[in-house]
Amino acid sequence: MGSSVYIASVEGSTGKSTVALGLLQQLSRRVERVAVFRPIVRPDTATHGGRDYVLDLLTAHEAVELTYDDCLGVTYEQVHADPDAALDVIVQRYHEVADRADAVLVVGSDYTDVGTPTEFSYNAKIAANLGTPVLLVLNGYERNPQDLRAIADMAAGELRANHGSLAAVVANRVAPHRLAETVATLAGAGGQAFALPEEPLLTQPTVADLLPAVNGRLTSGDPDLLSREVTGLVVAGMTMPNVLDRLFDGAAVVTAGDRPEVVLGVLMAHVSLNFPRISAIFLNGGFVLPEQVQRLIDGLGVALPIVDTALDTQATSAALTSVRGRLTKDSPRKVDAALSLFEHHVNGESLLDQLDVSRSETVTPLMFEHQLVDEAVAHPRHIVLPEGEEERILRAADVVLRRGVADLTLLGNPVAIGVKAAGLGVDIAAARLVDPEQDPLSERLAEELHRLRQHRGVDIDNARELVKDVSYFGTMMVQLGLADGMVSGAAHTTAHTIRPALQLVKTVPGVSVVSSVFFMCLQDQVLVYGDCAVNPDPTAEQLADIAISSATTAVAFGIEPRVAMLSYSTGTSGTGTDVEKVSKATAIVRERAPELPVDGPIQYDAAIDSAVARTKLPGSPVAGRATVFVFPDLNTGNNTYKAVQRSANAVAVGPVLQGLRKPVNDLSRGATVRDIVNTIAITAVQAQNRDVEGGIQ
Repeated sequence: MGSSVYIASVEGSTGKSTVALGLLQQLSRRVERVAVFRPIVRPDTATHGGRDYVLDLLTAHEAVELTYDDCLGVTYEQVHADPDAALDVIVQRYHEVADRADAVLVVGSDYTDVGTPTEFSYNAKIAANLGTPVLLVLNGYERNPQDLRAIADMAAGELRANHGSLAAVVANRVAPHRLAETVATLAGAGGQAFALPEEPLLTQPTVADLLPAVNGRLTSGDPDLLSREVTGLVVAGMTMPNVLDRLFDGAAVVTAGDRPEVVLGVLMAHVSLNFPRISAIFLNGGFVLPEQVQRLIDGLGVALPIVDTALDTQATSAALTSVRGRLTKDSPRKVDAALSLFEHHVNGESLLDQLDVSRSETVTPLMFEHQLVDEAVAHPRHIVLPEGEEERILRAADVVLRRGVADLTLLGNPVAIGVKAAGLGVDIAAARLVDPEQDPLSERLAEELHRLRQHRGVDIDNARELVKDVSYFGTMMVQLGLADGMVSGAAHTTAHTIRPALQLVKTVPGVSVVSSVFFMCLQDQVLVYGDCAVNPDPTAEQLADIAISSATTAVAFGIEPRVAMLSYSTGTSGTGTDVEKVSKATAIVRERAPELPVDGPIQYDAAIDSAVARTKLPGSPVAGRATVFVFPDLNTGNNTYKAVQRSANAVAVGPVLQGLRKPVNDLSRGATVRDIVNTIAITAVQAQNRDVEGGIQ
């Protein structure tokens, strides 16, 4: 059985789910198997398919392998019928979960049933019987630090009376200017103390949350955009110019269904760069838009949800205003906001140390991705994305900006980007939008490109044409230090992405070739494969460059390099030109980097399997323990990484380009949004290392 912690509160509306989600994310950074447990569930019969929305949220986290049904205890009805019997079931169910995990996050009840003192006492009794320390969450909204301390002391006393222990206190929804005072006041109440500021987004309802309140029906727009948050209402009972003056980001516009001019005007404002992005339009009164107007809306291709309701304006407004939002798995913006809030205001490492959560010796794919993002967030860099109008790029940009992974510049037509972003329901307001065709920066970039390439016959007019190409424009931004790195390739070929970098950025001194690696995230470790994407048939000298560059990349991402120079034979067992090339490359690596553990020629099985290594290459510091695998050619490398990816269900992160003076990375044209986010994080980390070391090897 691993470590565990019980998250509890003494009342409702504390934002306990925010703290639970944040702590779950921290646990997934440290241990391999994370589980959640909900002792008392409250199935939501109106929404969420009759499931407890908090447990639904937490079991949807990618680190949790157990199912929703695995992780629940009892219902309120069972507690009412026989509290002692219910407690017995809770303890039994908890141990079934704990036996299958390295750490368990237990989330107490939500105060939707019995009185506050009775309910907290029962939670304290559960925690004591489970042997789990309690992390107490307090509602700091419109409360001063002294009031919060009094509540914390009361809760600590109740825990002691039930033989429980208090590990930490988190005050949530605190006024931003009182965070430090709150932490100081709560210190000593029990364990560590933290304070999270009020984040309005987390209590804002989504469009989907509002539909049941007015018995609404989606008549137009993208159902996926029902997950957008609503920041407030605009009741459009005035003329169109006055409506436009009152729009704000995230607003839901309420208007009568027989006001088609308002609907059309609001839709036009929504896709305009000069007006805010709204979340939905609610048509009240039971009126149906004229067929011609509906046909016009359908032809505009605007995905904004339009909902109709039979209620009148006053009833619609009152019903919508009464809905309070929740943090659910179907609200990605809220999930990212909650994670960011927790990470910025809670020292997760210190808290887990106090909870005695041991760090796993294995590195799962999820743990590696956390590492990438954490390093990028710690020292943000500016990344340029040339494919600013591509859907996956826009979705990834939304995630990157919300989580603070990097600052972004998107290249493309700003109007087109804005319209596409509005249609997708993504927020890229924090990004810089630059049009290579129109931006005054183009002339500066053209002059520098001409200076760098005039020896190749590129005159100033040629340079001006070249920088209109987004790949050249983005690369020149990196070259001039206007961006720290570039990520492209979702809609362009590898050649189109990296050719400008080879011409303009050039390689690190001492490195003759640009190459690539994939981070192969297996179930319990991360390996580095190079080169699987760029060089078809490298020479021995180039192969040595690839090996040294791959080892340097491994170190930059926390992987201890032990380099296997792969071949179809091990040691001196085989002959032929291909084997001789690998032998020569290995000798060059040993000469240029004598401190680097390297062995070759070596077969893959001898490089990774200790039993085979003892037979084929006994005494080798690399055989059976290799972490960096250098393939003799592109045919072997590309096929091997794909075979391992599919057969071992590994996560392949990359390709990551190496050898350039400044980071430029190529995406697969089949890259997912998650792949793009990871590549942006990798590029940011490469830029950090370049700043420290003066180059990326």
